[in-house]
Amino acid sequence: MIRCGSSALCWTDAWGSMKYDRLAKALRAAGVSLAPGLSSGELRAVEQRYDFAFPPDLSALLGTYLPFGRGWINWRSAKKKKMECVLAWPYEGICFDIEHNDFWPEQWGARPTNLGAACVIAKENVLAAPRLVPIVGHRYIPDRPHEAGNPVFSVYQTDIIYYGSDLDNYFENEYNYYFGTPKYQLHEPIFRIEF
Repeated sequence: MIRCGSSALCWTDAWGSMKYDRLAKALRAAGVSLAPGLSSGELRAVEQRYDFAFPPDLSALLGTYLPFGRGWINWRSAKKKKMECVLAWPYEGICFDIEHNDFWPEQWGARPTNLGAACVIAKENVLAAPRLVPIVGHRYIPDRPHEAGNPVFSVYQTDIIYYGSDLDNYFENEYNYYFGTPKYQLHEPIFRIEF
């Protein structure tokens, strides 16, 4: 199943022809470098190394082009320590807001008075949620459900917003100037990710 909004940049036509030329042109115009895509072996190695699964649409993109520089991760040469920090960013932001901004969702039960204990509960909840896979900067896409069309989030501490209803809509929003699209517009339907 492919969820694809009314975007002019839809990744696939029922898994048919890929529409990457327009994206590549926009990314290059925005100053993003593009290398040849990752092989299927390289994609699987990254997934195994960091314990997540690229959603199929992101996997298809990274298998065609590998954007890097300007906040993008060079999945071919990223240092493990840096990647661990990037992957921990959402959890670290939640702990920051627990400590400094009194963040505590009701569904987690009573908040412990000890910060360490509170962060342990936060970690358990983050680990139970879909893994957030970094795209660029603090933009992430969940790895579950493992299908094309997952939303893209801007994640900055607990200020987490939809930045695209799917991957193509994300690129239109992030690089709207180069696509000639409205500054920020989400396509319906927006798939909800439980946390």
